[in-house]
Amino acid sequence: MVFSSPAFLFMFLPIAIAIYYNPFCKSRIFRNRFLLFISLVFYACGEPIYILLLLFSILAGWLAARAIGSSSDPKFRKKVLIADVSFHVLLLFVFKYLTFTINQLSLLLHTSLINLQIALPLGISFFTFQILSYVFDVYYKKVPVQKNFFDIALYVALFPQLVAGPIVRYSSIMNEIRTRAESWDLFSDGMLRFIYGLAKKVLIANYMAQVADNIFDYGTPGSMATAWLGAIAYTLQIYFDFSGYSDMAIGLGLMFGFHFPENFNYPYISKSATEFWRRWHMTLGSWFRDYVYIPLGGNRVSPARHILNLFIVWALTGAWHGANWTFLCWGLFYFILLVVEKETGFTKKIGPFAHVYALAAIILGWTLFRSPNISSAASYISVMLNPASGSFVDSFFWEYLRGSWTVLIPALLLSLPLYPWLQRKMQCHSPLPIVESICSAALFVLCLIVATGSSYNPFIYFNF
Repeated sequence: MVFSSPAFLFMFLPIAIAIYYNPFCKSRIFRNRFLLFISLVFYACGEPIYILLLLFSILAGWLAARAIGSSSDPKFRKKVLIADVSFHVLLLFVFKYLTFTINQLSLLLHTSLINLQIALPLGISFFTFQILSYVFDVYYKKVPVQKNFFDIALYVALFPQLVAGPIVRYSSIMNEIRTRAESWDLFSDGMLRFIYGLAKKVLIANYMAQVADNIFDYGTPGSMATAWLGAIAYTLQIYFDFSGYSDMAIGLGLMFGFHFPENFNYPYISKSATEFWRRWHMTLGSWFRDYVYIPLGGNRVSPARHILNLFIVWALTGAWHGANWTFLCWGLFYFILLVVEKETGFTKKIGPFAHVYALAAIILGWTLFRSPNISSAASYISVMLNPASGSFVDSFFWEYLRGSWTVLIPALLLSLPLYPWLQRKMQCHSPLPIVESICSAALFVLCLIVATGSSYNPFIYFNF
């Protein structure tokens, strides 16, 4: 079930809100247990079998944290940590990477090994990282151990962020699990945030997806212009798709009294790859920084070791996104960019061209990310960069442009921080809350009409 589906909008969410805010039973225990129950129902709608895997993963992390928190023996604590991390990494490998590994070994050995097809559990990368962050934080004594299993289960399984983030730290919401204060102001802020995220997904991302899919799935584009149009369409699709989901998750969290961390900060205005990763999927970047990069020594080591640390982090970042060589190469592509930027500092020397460089690098990176395999990515990128490999412009480009410019231009504008700027301006000159309320209500109705009439409604990051 996705947030932009009619089933969620017309059934699941209204029922969840009505029962949660019923006037007869307002106790915190009831509301927490109900949220946990409805979150498990939400997950079961998409993964009825793997709900047992989710609960088993939560139980393993909870037991490990309790063992770590109840012991003062450093060696025992470390052994439990290693055992729990190994267990969760093994689960992630089996369900996400084992089939790919066997297929690659079959190609390498020129023989057919086990014909294994394991379905990817929905959101396994996200909930595994949340469980591990809790265990790590208990080990490092950043948070107290939680003895109540249901509270930890609620933290991990809370439906707004369960399957596609943001990756929430236990420290961010541990107090709100027991002592949050719901209010109409918080609920209305959450509803507004949800509507904006829904509009990003339904009105922009889904349409950009059709353009990107038509061009990428056709094969190697026939012209440079078509290749760039497809790459730009996917660049906008993945941003509005994932940031839209994060906005909806944050909004839903507010509606139930939780404050989730921000996950995006207008990444396409970046002037370097380094800045891009401070603005894109911020909860994932901070997770790798705090639990991989810093424990490895960060930059407080020799230059060679520092480069190795960066290599490990970016190889893992690429692999986290999926079992495909394109994802690994995409991560290493950013490793190279970040090392070059750090060693040369050239982005500070090229002035306004830094933004052009960063945007071109980001688009090329997304082209690699979107391609089904390395050879397809190489063919596609060669058309983007080499006019001699095909014509500069063809009839397909004009056809796609005529059909998409009415969404493409607003998408380009909305990827810039125009809304915060408009808020600052209008607060001084007009009654923004009234204007915003009317516009958001109209936007919500439009989203409902479009969502009801559309059958194309995937979320990219559900695959990860």
